[in-house]
Amino acid sequence: MNVQDSIIIQTKNLTRRFGELTAVSCLNIKIARGEIFGLVGPDGAGKTTTLRLLCGLLDPTEGEADVAGYDVARHAESVKDRIGYMAQRFGLYGDLTVEENMGFYADLFGISGSERRQITSNLLRMTRMGPFQKRQARKLSGGMKQKLALMCTLLHRPQILFLDEPTNGVDPVSRRDFWAILYDLVKDGMSVFVTTSYMDEAERCNRVGLMHKGLLIRCDPPEKIKKDLEEVCYEVQTPDQRRAREILTTCNGVLSVQTSGSAMHLFLSPAETSPQKLQQSLNQEGLDPVAFKRTAPTLEDVFIALIQKASQEGTHECDKHPGS
Repeated sequence: MNVQDSIIIQTKNLTRRFGELTAVSCLNIKIARGEIFGLVGPDGAGKTTTLRLLCGLLDPTEGEADVAGYDVARHAESVKDRIGYMAQRFGLYGDLTVEENMGFYADLFGISGSERRQITSNLLRMTRMGPFQKRQARKLSGGMKQKLALMCTLLHRPQILFLDEPTNGVDPVSRRDFWAILYDLVKDGMSVFVTTSYMDEAERCNRVGLMHKGLLIRCDPPEKIKKDLEEVCYEVQTPDQRRAREILTTCNGVLSVQTSGSAMHLFLSPAETSPQKLQQSLNQEGLDPVAFKRTAPTLEDVFIALIQKASQEGTHECDKHPGS
């Protein structure tokens, strides 16, 4: 297969403004068929706006988006026929049972007869929701409601599944089950684009894009993101974390300092400083003892450091293509 043929989502300088606010700025990404792509970032970063642009629910202010072989702005209906979009608040009907909710959405998609029975049966089996098909949606647990929303989204067999923070507020066991279902879908050839605020979920993705203030500041596999940061991570142990953090954040060469359990995680630039120099600065302020230990950063550590770095650098150029 030609490399270009394997690309199912592609954007070029995709931008959306709301008045003076730029929600998404110059977004450039390429996503392959059968890939789980995660979009991660703080609230207000532009994640939901990006999803809505790719689904044809918002028109771009500038730039282009190609989804499933169609330009989203010119062929929105063709795109919508080939995607499934599960919003943060999916439209389930609490007074209807699982079975009735699925029937309602099957009617919307024009699915009937033997095809409807086969698809419904397969989805109930895949999600292990068969025993609950007669239960009203409002009586389901949070995890079960998300499974039902997913089943309704999958009824028309989309090529791409867009999920906007699908497990927000769901218990850890249900989150794990939900992701097991996503892996099965990808094995069958589906592509998944998911936004999430959970770092353990970001680790499950083939690639992760980090958004900050509408900008995509990094896009790579999770392990590569953790390994490629120029700054080095240290665990810092001190009896007075608050005072130590105040001092360290003012030192040259320190990118970020964040609390991590009973210690702190600090990123420093080896070209500008060292634990020894930082120890001296702390000692001069009367903080002793302070222990520095080289440690492997978590993905959350790296994301915080990258956001801090992006804020310092103020990168806004459209000629940078971190998602290519």
